[in-house]
Amino acid sequence: MSTPMAGWYPDPTDPGRVRWWDGAAWTAQVRQMHQPSSQALSLLPPPAQGSGQSASAGGKKKLPVWAWIVIGVAALLIGVLLSPIFTVLWLVVLITGIVALVKNTPTWLRFGNRRAATIVTAVSAVCFLLTGSIANAVIGNSSRASLSAPITSSAPEPTDSMAAASAEPSRTPSPEADDAGDDVPVAFVGDASTVGDASRTQGLTALQVLESLPVKGRAAKTGYDRAQFGQRWLDVDHNGCDTRNDILARDLSGIERAGACRVLSGVLADPYTGQSISFVRGQGTSEFVQIDHVVALSDAWQKGAQQLSADQRATFANDPMNLLAVDGSANAQKNDGDAATWLPKNKDFRCAYVARQIAVKATYGLWVTQAEHDAIARVLSACPDEPVLTSAFAKVAPEPVPVETVPAPTPAHATSAPAPVMQAPSKDVYYANCTAVRAAGAAPLHAGDPGYARKLDRDGDGIACE
Repeated sequence: MSTPMAGWYPDPTDPGRVRWWDGAAWTAQVRQMHQPSSQALSLLPPPAQGSGQSASAGGKKKLPVWAWIVIGVAALLIGVLLSPIFTVLWLVVLITGIVALVKNTPTWLRFGNRRAATIVTAVSAVCFLLTGSIANAVIGNSSRASLSAPITSSAPEPTDSMAAASAEPSRTPSPEADDAGDDVPVAFVGDASTVGDASRTQGLTALQVLESLPVKGRAAKTGYDRAQFGQRWLDVDHNGCDTRNDILARDLSGIERAGACRVLSGVLADPYTGQSISFVRGQGTSEFVQIDHVVALSDAWQKGAQQLSADQRATFANDPMNLLAVDGSANAQKNDGDAATWLPKNKDFRCAYVARQIAVKATYGLWVTQAEHDAIARVLSACPDEPVLTSAFAKVAPEPVPVETVPAPTPAHATSAPAPVMQAPSKDVYYANCTAVRAAGAAPLHAGDPGYARKLDRDGDGIACE
């Protein structure tokens, strides 16, 4: 049988192309040509010199199977790491492979044969499913974590040791929220000397105390500033911890600390919403739990606090009876509202809430508006026996006691009046400044003397108004 002469012939391994026969063996030179005819083959030019190497003698070496496996595994790992991007890429490759197999036409991937197209299509299908599942899991978990709602729980009857804070991811801090600060305690040297948990007043209901409060209109807010109530978070009980950490430690359960004071985490049962939330200190999480002034500072300023001394206002702002750890979003909604404009969403806590406001206002000599009085009365109508709290933290310093002079009888023969005898100051005497001390004849004052206050002792040597 004679050997065919050199030329282009249909490729025996792939009918969709032609291969060059050099007269002795098949070469590696191929061309894509579907349904080639003898006339078309004769018109094809021969391959360039030196390029007709026999396929059996030394064409391009094919990669072994293990090499393709390594390449596939590497591509899969890269796809897993960059799953959101590679999911789309694998989808494009999969669609291209399917088109190449169905239409049996060349594509931008330039598959050498149907076998290669089938393998690439199968691999791209597997990679697309895997990377798509991973991307969905990662993105889905991230979204669920950011939108997870707090775990609800049935809140027990709130007491002074209760707390709160179920929060929405996006919050607007309330102007009344005093959570800012550097946790550096500053010793309190005002009117208060002791700090303790509030205790119940025996035989006195919130309704009875409400009726004793003056009812007046709201005063102007002119001059109000947070600084009017002293530095934030003093060390009121001289335990080395600032008030905010003391309240967190009081109101949270299962707390973890850094050192003796700094509360890092815990769980709150929010009296305002009735929900439970995990508190974690840190950027973007600390504000989920805020320390609320039950009687807002701005509200107090407009209802009598303007007449208090600076020490009395600092006492008011740091009194544990007036502080609760609560949900940050609920605190923002409350802002500086009184009972006439805002009440807790948790109806079970409303009686205790208004009773606490009454106790604070009675302790610090503040008044209520008529609308506030009526709103509190409506709440207490459902709990007429609700008791009130008494602050064991501090008593408001009394107003200055006028010192009266008692003139001695003047004998008929006396040529001049004797010096007036000054009445001894009472134990609770209060002096606004050193001028008042000198006018009362009490200067200098020593630490422990009636009327002595740290603000009068400028140099801190224990002797005031010397």
